[in-house]
Amino acid sequence: MAHEVRFATFGGPEVLEIAEIPTPVPGEGEVLVEVYSAGLNPVESAIRRGEHPEYWRVEPPSSQGRDLAGEVIAVGPGVVRFERGDEVLGFVERGAQATHVVVPADNLIGRPPALSWEVAGSLYTAGTTAWTMIEGLNLQPNDTVVITAAAGGIGCLAAQLARLHGAAVIGTAPDARFDFLRQFGVIPVSYGPDLAARVRELAPHPVSVFLDFLGGEADEAKALGVHASRVYTLTDVDAVDREEAVRARAGDVIALGRVAALVSARRLRLPIADVFSLDRVADAYRALEKREAPGKIVLGMRVVDYPNQRVVVPELKEQDVTLGVPTEHAHVDVEEAVPSAIGDGSVRRRRREAREQGLVPAAGDDGPALAPTTYE
Repeated sequence: MAHEVRFATFGGPEVLEIAEIPTPVPGEGEVLVEVYSAGLNPVESAIRRGEHPEYWRVEPPSSQGRDLAGEVIAVGPGVVRFERGDEVLGFVERGAQATHVVVPADNLIGRPPALSWEVAGSLYTAGTTAWTMIEGLNLQPNDTVVITAAAGGIGCLAAQLARLHGAAVIGTAPDARFDFLRQFGVIPVSYGPDLAARVRELAPHPVSVFLDFLGGEADEAKALGVHASRVYTLTDVDAVDREEAVRARAGDVIALGRVAALVSARRLRLPIADVFSLDRVADAYRALEKREAPGKIVLGMRVVDYPNQRVVVPELKEQDVTLGVPTEHAHVDVEEAVPSAIGDGSVRRRRREAREQGLVPAAGDDGPALAPTTYE
């Protein structure tokens, strides 16, 4: 038997439940994936609340989630690209938040050894949406991009891609996340009223692009003089209907492969804010909907319990006590210092082997600078 996240009625995170289902069987062109990790996205909350059914046609009971990473445990007829035991990442239209999922083989790519399970299972929606938007904007060094909710998964990736093109980036976030944004070369600005006026004081050039991942900020883009064709939103469909914004959409597996290559080469970073076990999915969405997480929130189906480490601890975390408090300390490469929360340690072993073979940069070595338009 398998288990999946479902909701039988529209509502908040409290309507989510874990249902036991028969293990699905792959059909023509499909593979069965045992899911190790599945990233959460803000659109999933809007769908679960029943917002704008003209855009998201869902009838409860329904499963949820798009992003996933895991291991192929069975293949259907006609599948030649994958075989049992392959490690993969990709997407489904709905239902990724489960222990076992049938996935069209065309929706998957092999997992690069340098990608942890946490990152691999979170990459599709945020990564390909950011990629598709930034590639379509043809950014130049004299562009200034404003990104709301810039500390979130998609905001963080879009900011980094815009910076690779040489654009200046101003990002909104809670004050406690300012240092987080500065790590990516983003000029931080607080949430709140009079955003347009405060952005003008910070912008090195007139604002030419506005990416609203928070929602409800299209009027600020208009006040800044940004053309509607260069205003993008994830969930503000009212602004899309008024033709004040363009609806951001995820890309295909080609885009996923390019983003995965950039993250593997450490040209992009996708921070993981928290990992929750499947039975704590409601808590995971409560954390997501605060819109304060620095990076992605992930469901882990094989969460590892290391000695003296808890993936999700009680309400008050040590980082919450010290966040924003300056301290003297030597540089720490967090990716190397913190063990993976999902899996059996094989990711770290393969990464070490790849580094020894020169396939990925050594710790602390970002490698040569990437030209703004070089993504292949």
